[in-house]
Amino acid sequence: MSFLDWIVLSATLICIIIYGVYKGRHQSGADSYLRAGRSAPWFLVLLGVMATQASSITFISAPGQAYADGMRFVQYYFGLPLAMIVISVTFIPVYQKLNVFTAYEYLEKRFNKQTRYFTAFLFLTSRAFSTGISIYAPSIILSTLLGWNIYITTFIMGGVLIIYTCAGGASAVQHTQKLQFLIILSAIAFAGYYIVHRLPAGLGFSDALLISGKAGKLNIITTDFSWKDKYNIWSGLIGGFFLSLSYFGTDQSQVARYLTAGDVKNARLGLLLNGIVKIPMQLLILLIGILLFAFYSTQSAPISFNDAALNGLKELYPERMQKLQDDYAKQQNSYADLSKRFAVQHKAGINDTQTVTQLQQKQESINNMRQEINILIKESELRTDTSDLNYIFLYFIKQQMPKGLVGLLFAVIFMASWGSVSAALNSMAGSSMLDFRTSQAKYSPSKELWLGRVHTFIWGVFSVAMAMLASRMGSLIEAVNILGSLFYGTILGIFLVAFYVKCVDGRSVLIAAIFTELLILLIYYLDIISFLWLNAIGALLVPLIGIILAYLMPQSPIKADVPLNLNTNDQ
Repeated sequence: MSFLDWIVLSATLICIIIYGVYKGRHQSGADSYLRAGRSAPWFLVLLGVMATQASSITFISAPGQAYADGMRFVQYYFGLPLAMIVISVTFIPVYQKLNVFTAYEYLEKRFNKQTRYFTAFLFLTSRAFSTGISIYAPSIILSTLLGWNIYITTFIMGGVLIIYTCAGGASAVQHTQKLQFLIILSAIAFAGYYIVHRLPAGLGFSDALLISGKAGKLNIITTDFSWKDKYNIWSGLIGGFFLSLSYFGTDQSQVARYLTAGDVKNARLGLLLNGIVKIPMQLLILLIGILLFAFYSTQSAPISFNDAALNGLKELYPERMQKLQDDYAKQQNSYADLSKRFAVQHKAGINDTQTVTQLQQKQESINNMRQEINILIKESELRTDTSDLNYIFLYFIKQQMPKGLVGLLFAVIFMASWGSVSAALNSMAGSSMLDFRTSQAKYSPSKELWLGRVHTFIWGVFSVAMAMLASRMGSLIEAVNILGSLFYGTILGIFLVAFYVKCVDGRSVLIAAIFTELLILLIYYLDIISFLWLNAIGALLVPLIGIILAYLMPQSPIKADVPLNLNTNDQ
């Protein structure tokens, strides 16, 4: 990067830190540190929810996902709007009426402490691993820019995040997410414009879509059904619905965002608007990957966008890599010429089927060579990503963007990481501090604040340790969703029983949840079904087994003062 880029990067991040610490300076206890005093308007709830979900993984990995697999990943979000409606009707009124600090506090009131402990444990396990991946994502940038060891950069990134979150608490998270998200959206929009601007002369946005479309990348909706297909309209609507319902309704990192709302109305409005805005926003981010595919289809492109992996392979297999790269360069240059010819012919109204056939053949050959690189990385056991999907957008920024904007876009990715990771650390601290608290003695506000910061620090250190394991997980955006799907179905199933099934007590739901979680881990290990379906399996299996156990075992009476669910008139 140029000196100007370093200035822009440093100044942007320092301003965000100062702003966050300033906004979070009035901390007086658990309520202000974990819930920001419950005073957030709907737009802060909306931006907080979106920023917590849209981590740096989204901006680093999603364009690469679209580059390789097209836009069908967006179907993963098709169940989101319906999930937002269910949460607004059922979950939010209960949380607000009971004035809970964590979602799992309700489970103790409805069932027992053991159920609360188990559910909080599942949340902390899944969120700690996912947060580790979110910390690792921006570390890739520093490692790529500075040539540092990835573990050193991960340690540095994690350390900054821990200090930042410990100092400000929920208020800092809330206000910095607002500023971060607005900057992020502006920068992503400009990146899309600049990719089109850098296309060869005579080619524009419609030509980029045409080239990508002929390569099968504009596959927004795929109706073919397969249990092992990750992304189609069926897995998106059904599996995505259950995943979204669990993530936004029971994951404390998201629940904490709308627990900061002043009332039910503001919490609902922020969450419902998220259901409307999220799919178009994700389409725009995936569109960046489609435009990158068109860009690198019309000019020279590396066989792998992961420079560190390429350099390592050249040292290990010099002759093989030289031949592979020479063959790839010939195929890529030929493919670029064909792509430009195809776009020009289409503008002239010429339908040359031979050119289309040649394009498809060249693309298949290029994909095979890129896959061979991935296989070589696995065989060599290089300590780097086995896929280059996480580097494609970074490569373009570094090689093509003008001075100053490179620093801004890298700052955007850092900010996205800070927004999601700080929210996750704050929510994990709240869960471990309150859900596993054994003493009923009241602490002073100053001690509550101190305990909140200690728990934040511990989870920060643990998440950094998890980040050290993330380097061989392939597409980060896919990895984080797989991790969530391993636990979210079971968690959601417990809450569905709590809200809707009166006949099941704590003992029955706990046994059902433990059995279901073990079964889900086994199904994933045996690779029986696509990961999105695990959410539906868990959510439906826990109530089913719980009801069966309720009829086989004597049940404890339901606590009369705890609502199962509330209609909208209760608030």
